[in-house]
Amino acid sequence: MDNVRQPSAVVLHIDGMTCATCAGRVERALQRVEGVRSASVNLATEHAEVQCDPVSAPTSALLHAVQAAGYDAQEVLPEQRAATRAARSWLPAALAAVLSAPLLAPMLLTPWVSDPHRWMLPGAWQWLLATPVQFWLGAQFYRAGWRSLRAGSANMDVLVALGTSAAYALSVVNLWRSGGAMPALYFESSAVVITLVLFGKAMEERAKRQTTDAIRALQSLRPDTARVRREGVEHEVPCAAVSSGDVVVVRPGERVPVDGVVLEGRSHVDESLLTGESLPLAKQVGDAVTGGAINGEGLLAIRTTTVGAESALARIVRLVESAQAAKAPIQRLVDRVSAVFVPLVLVLALVTWVAWGWSSGQWSLGLINAVSVLVIACPCALGLATPAALMVGTGAAAREGILIQDVQALESARALRTVAFDKTGTLTQGQPTLTAAIPAPGSGLDRAGLLALCASLQAGSEHPLARAVLLEASGPTVMARDLSALPGRGLRGTVGQRTLELGSTRLMHELGLDDAPLAAQSAPYQAAAGTVSWLAETSAAGARLLGLLVFGDPIKPQAAAAIAQLQRLGLHTLIVSGDTQASANAVAAQLGIEDVRADVLPGDKAAVIESLKAQGRVAMVGDGINDAPALAAADVGIAMAGWSSQAQARRAGSDVAIQAASITLLRGDLSLVAKAIGISRATHNKIRQNLFWALIYNLVGIPLAALGWLSPVIAGGAMALSSVSVLLNALRLRGEIRRLPR
Repeated sequence: MDNVRQPSAVVLHIDGMTCATCAGRVERALQRVEGVRSASVNLATEHAEVQCDPVSAPTSALLHAVQAAGYDAQEVLPEQRAATRAARSWLPAALAAVLSAPLLAPMLLTPWVSDPHRWMLPGAWQWLLATPVQFWLGAQFYRAGWRSLRAGSANMDVLVALGTSAAYALSVVNLWRSGGAMPALYFESSAVVITLVLFGKAMEERAKRQTTDAIRALQSLRPDTARVRREGVEHEVPCAAVSSGDVVVVRPGERVPVDGVVLEGRSHVDESLLTGESLPLAKQVGDAVTGGAINGEGLLAIRTTTVGAESALARIVRLVESAQAAKAPIQRLVDRVSAVFVPLVLVLALVTWVAWGWSSGQWSLGLINAVSVLVIACPCALGLATPAALMVGTGAAAREGILIQDVQALESARALRTVAFDKTGTLTQGQPTLTAAIPAPGSGLDRAGLLALCASLQAGSEHPLARAVLLEASGPTVMARDLSALPGRGLRGTVGQRTLELGSTRLMHELGLDDAPLAAQSAPYQAAAGTVSWLAETSAAGARLLGLLVFGDPIKPQAAAAIAQLQRLGLHTLIVSGDTQASANAVAAQLGIEDVRADVLPGDKAAVIESLKAQGRVAMVGDGINDAPALAAADVGIAMAGWSSQAQARRAGSDVAIQAASITLLRGDLSLVAKAIGISRATHNKIRQNLFWALIYNLVGIPLAALGWLSPVIAGGAMALSSVSVLLNALRLRGEIRRLPR
């Protein structure tokens, strides 16, 4: 249906959000715009990601909706995403501290002097110091609070503005009515609370910047310029000017600026920051290289295959950004709580003031206690608890070569019961190798001679088995003549004066050949699920057997250890493969896997996954097109991308798997499966810890403030500390992920 428009993704930077209530308000405003399919607002990144119809919901309509909600917004272009956040100036907080310090001094001196009131400044001086803090340095709270109220709701800024204004106004009234005596003044409460909130916001900004370090590290991998060879002359041009097909020259020690294929040269390439691969990889003519990698000792000439937004690095950055912008299921509950939190706090503060006034007649003291309730209840920490942990977790995972595309899968992975693996290309290398070449008795051939004949027959073939033979054959290869394919059986051709046929056991039987001379030698290989090809010579006198070739698909070196690690985690492992039962059983036996589902068609793999869900959450690990249905059906789909080392031709199948999966492994290291599950568990634990700390401050602090046991100054410090402690606790996740077993 050509008239159906696909939704586009628009990213907006939102200015003025201070708490979870703000993020929820912006999200609801965007969702009310006609043509918007979904909107997700992340308080930690201050970004909103909107899926919308670009015609009925243009960017201008989105910006207007945000402004109508009381906030400022601007579109973030792809090349601007994940740019370094501008640091909030510490100057306002420092100035506020200088002005507030004389007001706070008597309180700080109380433990050491007998009469701290002697150190109190005259009331007029207190007013002079507190006023610029309240209305100049604290003006941002009035502006943001007014925008919030004008939009029909209340946020953290409303709480701060109301609380400090009440303390300031009460002090002014008492000072005006004092008649020269020293009245009860609370200028230090209003000024110090604003100072603490300003310091808290500055510290939050610094901690937030650290949560996006992984994205900025990935962004910095791409150099600004590339050395392009045109008509034999090298020109240094901006990377944006490089086109697909250009030849780029990369000198030793330089970063590779583009994705491409090596045309000239040999070297080792370090892709550790991109994929987590610990060792440099050897590259030669024909090998794929990824932009952002560091070239080692050799000069490389690379033909560009993808540029700009389609490069592997750009795609990785987009995947991580998308995961960081999304919301975990637990965050939706937090959002619902935050929507009613601020109005509830306002009611509690009013009740506190009235209760103190009616019960004791101390309306002034009741107002100060109400101020404490307003200040300590600011829900900043609640809004940062989940997104901060998710950002650190997904960023640290990206550094390990694990791309988490769906945060719901990140949450689901912690409770997995079963991990199902595809066999070919996932547990095995996916590239057949020649494991044996056995000449027949009386053939007059040795191993080298047998391989030379087979290589001549297959010299022009792109079949995986043919490539395995050509890699093993030594010496020059003579191209066979009169080549013809024998569908489903093999091929025929003439080498020199000899007519040769290479193919399956079925072909040998059709030629009337008896495989008895080599049966004993081929039996162990066939039992181990090796693929056997036979070579025969035909002539007027009949056919005779010349030898056999055995092919195997080696198991990945780390596969056994990875399976053992998953089993130690209490997970049930199994193979779901389209290969024969014998082939799948052979691999399972070597890896210690007891559950094998073989001869499964690609379309039926999803049904197998669905049946396994009855026993608990299921992950599927695969690498190709045929795994896509199962990856999509699983609770957690894990795709082996192979961007770092697989041949370019193999990437198309991997790309389909990546789109269907929710977690992508950037290299074919199966130990990353257990690492991904460990990251999921560590991140979920960190979210729970953050929510505990965010809520405990309020659950304990609000009653203490209402009872008069917390001054506004202490309440302000506790509120600022709650946000900072949540962010610092989230940052600890990076070290915990690095320490996870491999």
